[in-house]
Amino acid sequence: MIGRCRRIGEYCPWFHWPRWPGDVVPLHVYYDRDARLDVLADKTIAVLGYGSQGRAHALNLRDSGLRVIVAQRPGGPNHTLAIDDGFTPVSLETATQQADLLILTLPDETAGPLYKSSIAPHVRPGQALGFVHGFNIRFEQIIAPASVDVLMVAPKGPGSLVRSAFQRGGGLACIVAVHQDSTGLAKDIALAWGASIGGGKGGMIESTFAMECEADLFGEQAVLCGGIIELMKSAYDILIEAGFPPEVAYFECIHEVKQIVDLQYTAGLAGMLDRISNTAAYGGLTRGPRLVTDETRREMRAILAEVRSGQFAREWLAECAAGKPQLVKLATAERNHPSELAGRSVRALARDAIPKAGA
Repeated sequence: MIGRCRRIGEYCPWFHWPRWPGDVVPLHVYYDRDARLDVLADKTIAVLGYGSQGRAHALNLRDSGLRVIVAQRPGGPNHTLAIDDGFTPVSLETATQQADLLILTLPDETAGPLYKSSIAPHVRPGQALGFVHGFNIRFEQIIAPASVDVLMVAPKGPGSLVRSAFQRGGGLACIVAVHQDSTGLAKDIALAWGASIGGGKGGMIESTFAMECEADLFGEQAVLCGGIIELMKSAYDILIEAGFPPEVAYFECIHEVKQIVDLQYTAGLAGMLDRISNTAAYGGLTRGPRLVTDETRREMRAILAEVRSGQFAREWLAECAAGKPQLVKLATAERNHPSELAGRSVRALARDAIPKAGA
């Protein structure tokens, strides 16, 4: 069912799955064999924006034999990069007029206004609007006409990895979703697009715009870009307070996180435990739960509620409209955290430990 909220944050029951706590979400995963590549064979694909994701999608699609054009405003490094990569960048208006599939890789905060001003006036029936993140559809910053397909291919990794995995003959897993199927081909288009950037090898997981957006924002805030960062900084600060050298504190609480995450990435949480010392495993299993308490879980649930209600989206869009003062202030404080200086020293030591060619 496709519906529309009256404003950001109004609860839309069809946007939320599972419907009840404990519901099991059926998982459908597609691979290269499931993709009909012919649906894009005679189409023109426009990648709107040539940042990290845009570049990866444009290059992978082109290397897959598809006709690709790039829209990127002149005057910046991404415009120059697109030219260096063999594209002739055009305007958003021109790309919209020429393409059959429009892939929006623009920043969340600018995609809505740019769609209204430069894309929407030129959208025609039968086109497909493609997204790499669900934000603007989930929170109705972009409302497409009923005469077009609206679909998503969201790789589970940054553009640099989307590109490098493809170049090695593989690909990253992707979330694929259809929000609006006007032509009856929206899912076929999404699978063909996903397979053509490598997703057919990594696995294309069928989902919804809402589920991808809500889970992605929650994961970033509670763990990846929020929770784990604050945990690392706090642990570093505590060791410094206790008199440990900054480099030691950085090594133990920040630098080595990559080693543990790499083990989890290849073997899972239980597999990681099998690959570390018994001392580390026992210490982690007995002390870790003391950090993530019922109070922590309540706060995490509150963060998820802010995402799903639209509170975070409203806050972020207001921040952007004001010129991002809070983001600048917080990012500046992050760059000035004492761990940054220690990190530079540690990384220099790591570089010096690598043998030079010919040595």
